[in-house]
Amino acid sequence: MTIRRTLAGALTLALLPALPLQLPAPLLPTPLLAQDGEMKDMATFPRPIAAADNVWIEELTMLEVRDLLASGTTTALILTGGIEENGPYLTTGKHNHVLRVMGESIARELGGTLVAPIVTIEPGNPQRASTPGGIRFSQETFMAVLRDMATSLKAQGFTWIFLLGDSGGNQRGMAAVADELSAAWAGEGVGIAHIPEYYNYGDVLIYQRDVLGIDEDPRLEGLHDDYYITSIIMNDDPRHVRLQERIDAGKATINGISILPAEQTIEHGRRLIEFRTEVTVEAIRERMAGGDPPNGR
Repeated sequence: MTIRRTLAGALTLALLPALPLQLPAPLLPTPLLAQDGEMKDMATFPRPIAAADNVWIEELTMLEVRDLLASGTTTALILTGGIEENGPYLTTGKHNHVLRVMGESIARELGGTLVAPIVTIEPGNPQRASTPGGIRFSQETFMAVLRDMATSLKAQGFTWIFLLGDSGGNQRGMAAVADELSAAWAGEGVGIAHIPEYYNYGDVLIYQRDVLGIDEDPRLEGLHDDYYITSIIMNDDPRHVRLQERIDAGKATINGISILPAEQTIEHGRRLIEFRTEVTVEAIRERMAGGDPPNGR
């Protein structure tokens, strides 16, 4: 029904009783609270259980991180990987799987170190990320994420922050953010640095040949997949290299090198992890020796 705004209609409306502007109390929505009562202050709440032996911040409780910081665990790693095309056998998260084992190894060898959540998306042009699964951040977004993560770690009390990238396209943005924040934080007792020595796949290939006795030409099959990468990832989970499916299909080789027996390949990967860890930790300690966070941490 259409209401016509005539003089008579206006007078009729004016004579109607005014509608209440507020709903009666019983009809008002009641706020839903996640928990009733006053929340405990986790900054001072005593930890009621034993702490987990874990270096990954996302797998620790807030109280565990708090207590580790208080006891001198004030170094943090920011790791960047990526989602990209890696041939028919490796998952798109190849670099992220590598970082799961490398981050663990480096943090434990370095000591007093925790690992931030992995930055799993690499920089690039999102409009050109047409390869199925190839998600990209713009360079600006990538750098903003790194900047905000590092600043968050600084605010919590970490005094050394190191950026390590497992993909080549990540290096420029990581170096730029580290340089920017290092200058901005000068005199505040917090050190930050990019560690390019971690991205050492050329040296890994030489180590694999000279020490492990496996001479590989990564260009042979052109699959963006290598024995050394596969062996490292198998230390995380063989499913990420589709081990059983490759065995079933008779495809358990890469660049002419068999990945069977699996135990041998995993052992090769473990030794490559140790090699990369040693190189990276040495580079980090050199940066720490030349910096000036409080208490020499």
